[in-house]
Amino acid sequence: QVWQIRLDMHLLNHDGNITDAASIAGIVALCHFRRPDVSVQGEEVTVYTPEERDPVPLSIHHMPICVSFAFFHQGTYLLVDPTEREERVMDGLLVIAMNKHSEICTIQSSGVVMLLQDQILRCSKITAVKVAEITELIQEALENDQKARKEGGKFGFAESIPNQRITAFKMESAAVDTNDVQEQAGEIIAKADPPSEVFANPVLHTPGTAQIGEGIQSSWGDLEESEKEEEEGESEAAVFECEKVEIEDTSTLRETKHGEPIVLSDSEEEEVVILEPQELPRKTR
Repeated sequence: QVWQIRLDMHLLNHDGNITDAASIAGIVALCHFRRPDVSVQGEEVTVYTPEERDPVPLSIHHMPICVSFAFFHQGTYLLVDPTEREERVMDGLLVIAMNKHSEICTIQSSGVVMLLQDQILRCSKITAVKVAEITELIQEALENDQKARKEGGKFGFAESIPNQRITAFKMESAAVDTNDVQEQAGEIIAKADPPSEVFANPVLHTPGTAQIGEGIQSSWGDLEESEKEEEEGESEAAVFECEKVEIEDTSTLRETKHGEPIVLSDSEEEEVVILEPQELPRKTR
């Protein structure tokens, strides 16, 4: 029989680099957790309550800590522990998990930047220093918690709330005057410059399928003259070699509109008329 342990993380506030924060919170929770003590005699397993025996910690051999690196301008600039705004504009992200013995547990790279060997080695050296500092802080916090529990003092949430550690981003309530909101909005609209051009109805240059979204300008049907000539030339050369074809071959197969083949006998002649390029239905691209 084994213990089944599940670790759930609930995000209270996210300002970037959630991977590192989650790894630290997870390893601290596992180190802080205590399971009930048990005894096994043959087939009989006895689970003791906290009143009968003190709970025992898990067997954690090492603490893998994640350190994230953000790269900008194709790897020219390196940044440790990026914020949420910095993550929006970064080119790539490198996450290295390492323990205090400088043993690399995992490496994960994402983004559009190609990293060199020297860059990865530099990040690994920085990770070794950061992991040593974080591991020391974790061990110190665990020792202080254990000491406070033995002395019967405050610990956990009860100790953090008076020092404003958890509610550091809390703001005091303030009254907001909303009596003249409509007048202020009218003044802002009156001072604002009108749009350069207003269309009552959407303008569709060419029938087909277009994509419209924030920051995307629809250029459907607005091709350059050179592109039009090149597109018409390629379609005519590849698809239409002639406008009229006479089929007089024996036992010729031709597919109908619904995909069913028609066999032309020796005596049958069929005249196939190829449509002009502009008469064909436009393909959706």
